[in-house]
Amino acid sequence: MTDRELIGKAAEAMERSYSPYSRFPVGAAIECDDGAVFTGCNIENSALGVTMCAEACAVACAVSAGNRKFVRIAIIARSGDYCYPCGSCRQMLHEFSPDVEILCARGDGRYVSYRLPAFLPMPFASFN
Repeated sequence: MTDRELIGKAAEAMERSYSPYSRFPVGAAIECDDGAVFTGCNIENSALGVTMCAEACAVACAVSAGNRKFVRIAIIARSGDYCYPCGSCRQMLHEFSPDVEILCARGDGRYVSYRLPAFLPMPFASFN
């Protein structure tokens, strides 16, 4: 799957966002090491603490299906700025794939690519 195809899947997921409070829909698509792709969108709630990020939603879908090794994740919003993962999502991604590639896209489809350590240089380590 190309970067553009993965970003396209994230954009499709963004259309399913439930974001009545922020009015900031976000979509994510995560590619697993076996080639499977799972998508997620942000799901807001009036009790803001239970709001779910698109990235966390995609990770939850992948893990629920038995996938725990990720190659890339694409994140997109209808913004003029690139859409970067929040700190919680960075830590969640690290739990499963410490060197995952992150494609951060903006509304016009342009994107930049980083590896997770660029965003999370000192992650919490597993206690296992």
